[in-house]
Amino acid sequence: MKAINWMLEHPWRVVGIVVMIAGLYATWVRFTQGLGAATNLSDDFPWGMWIGVDVMSGVMLAAGGFTISALVYIFQVKRWQPVARPAVLTAFLGYVLVGGGIFFDIGRSFRIWHPLVMWNHHSVMWEVAWCVTLYTTVLGMELLTFLFEKLEKEKLAHIFHHLTFPLTLAAVLLSMLHQSSLGSLFLLVPGRLDPLWYSRLLPFLFFISAIAVGLTMTIVESTLSARAFGRCIEGPLLQSVGKAAAWVMGFYLALRMGDVIYRGAYTELWPLDRAAWFFLAEIVVGVIIPLIIFAYPSLRQNTRYLYHAAQLTVLGFVIHRLNVGITGFEVIKGKIYTPSWMEVAITLMFVTIGVTGFNLACRYLPIFETEAEDSERLESWSIWVRQLAATKGSASQVSEGKS
Repeated sequence: MKAINWMLEHPWRVVGIVVMIAGLYATWVRFTQGLGAATNLSDDFPWGMWIGVDVMSGVMLAAGGFTISALVYIFQVKRWQPVARPAVLTAFLGYVLVGGGIFFDIGRSFRIWHPLVMWNHHSVMWEVAWCVTLYTTVLGMELLTFLFEKLEKEKLAHIFHHLTFPLTLAAVLLSMLHQSSLGSLFLLVPGRLDPLWYSRLLPFLFFISAIAVGLTMTIVESTLSARAFGRCIEGPLLQSVGKAAAWVMGFYLALRMGDVIYRGAYTELWPLDRAAWFFLAEIVVGVIIPLIIFAYPSLRQNTRYLYHAAQLTVLGFVIHRLNVGITGFEVIKGKIYTPSWMEVAITLMFVTIGVTGFNLACRYLPIFETEAEDSERLESWSIWVRQLAATKGSASQVSEGKS
């Protein structure tokens, strides 16, 4: 009876346990019986869900680490500092799980370290492997600051605080390289990827989309963290993040559609087939709808709209990565790839590990501001809102007087 009551009180924990059991069983099958027994991968589709979701989308979803850190520590946008540490934590966990996705997908997984010692500087994959490894190391070094603060190792914490700027520079450089290089991988397959997604601008589009998702993931992560840990939602701060995301997404949309029109790929949209619907889904869901919400202050100031717009952006750009990695090849080959339940189980296991790791880190490390700092910031936001309202009221009175 106690077990049933516990399950009713903690349904998400029950779901997490079920996912972990299924994922661990699938892991056992994968490493004892091989990829063929655990996946639906084939010669036609050697890359499937683990690369499309766990690696390509995972790297993009973790882009908030270098985006927010660059703005806070390099460009000195100090008002975004409260979301810098959670963004770095999310990035670190994301890249650890990306490494896990690669480990599962490689046929001989225990040779994953070979690119680090067997150099092939002509290979884009080699560059991605090195940059991901180095960037994960940099993120780990940034997290050491939080650990030393928790352990009250003041000297070590002070040293790593001084390393924040060079570490951030290294993080930005490494992220620029491998985010764009993931797009460069698909330049190697002209004629095998649908024209709606094959473009020489893919490296640049991958990089810009990573910045957009890095910003919007900050909104999603901050909103969920506020609900989970009983903290106030940092409204004005997240609104400014949404405004910045609107500029990036507007530039991405103009570049993306301009490229499609310039190459004449828009002719592939008619008749409306599988490729056209997936293309429209990524553009409408992931860019146009959230862009409207982010661009208009009256919509952006509603925290619910802001949060859902960020969710749509993340979903839309994940669809884009899956379109590039899977859908675009399906259309050309005339065959459909459907992941096995074990592929899905392992991906969900990675997500569960990431969420649990974030939860534990936030509980035991100084990731968020203290209550005093939080209250002080909330009070300053209240003053800012009152001043803004007073300014608008004065402007309306002046306008009525003139009329």
